[in-house]
Amino acid sequence: MAKLENKVVIVTGAGRGIGRGMCLALAEEGAKVVVSSRTASSIEKVVKEIRSKGGIAEAVVCDVSQKEQVDAMIERSAELFGKIDVLINNAQSFGTEKDPMTFSLPKSFEDLPLDEWEWTMRTGLWSTVWGMKAVFPYLKENGGKIINLASPAGVYAAQGASAYVATKEGVRGLSKVAARDWGQYKITVNCILPAILTDNSAGAYEAYMALQDGDADLENTANILGYLGDPYKDIGPVAVFLCSSDSDYMTGHDFSVDGGYYLRP
Repeated sequence: MAKLENKVVIVTGAGRGIGRGMCLALAEEGAKVVVSSRTASSIEKVVKEIRSKGGIAEAVVCDVSQKEQVDAMIERSAELFGKIDVLINNAQSFGTEKDPMTFSLPKSFEDLPLDEWEWTMRTGLWSTVWGMKAVFPYLKENGGKIINLASPAGVYAAQGASAYVATKEGVRGLSKVAARDWGQYKITVNCILPAILTDNSAGAYEAYMALQDGDADLENTANILGYLGDPYKDIGPVAVFLCSSDSDYMTGHDFSVDGGYYLRP
């Protein structure tokens, strides 16, 4: 029996990168995956990948910057599969509402415009709040799991990333409080903190490495292992573990999947 057989898992920001990698790994372990993002074409492609390998998945379009769409995504997921077991809050946008971006370049605190602050917080911290509140009624009776994506950048106060750091540290704090509040319902809440290379993150990592170290060589400066991991191979198994019964007795924790980033000088 696969680790996640009959489990219904929602993944936001699932059309690419870390979200896609987690969806593929979860489906391989038998999960019924709700692949969600604001771009229909990208999530339909991921669903096609999963189904081509015999997995079960459905695409649900959702712009997490809109509370009504987050609520509708949760409701639609329950309609599709009859229940929800796990919510993974992975989505995060940068830039502004008028000009959204997949990653941000470093800017000093005093130079970062408030509209970028608002958008980063809304698509990161606030979308996580909305998702958790919307899924709670579905998890309250029988228990379940919530996995939130934070970041090593938050823990180590990455230079030039004030809004992102604030967002991801807010997610970490929220997760711990929710773990305390919802433990009575057998709902676990944990965070994954990834340092992972994706097509969209490469430019951002290079900019931040250059700013902090004067060296943009990702193969040598990303972390002590000398490379940035892969969404499917490195984050996927951790997501499977946190979705499975193997982690039932773990809540309120941060799981750093960063190749030893925290040991860098």
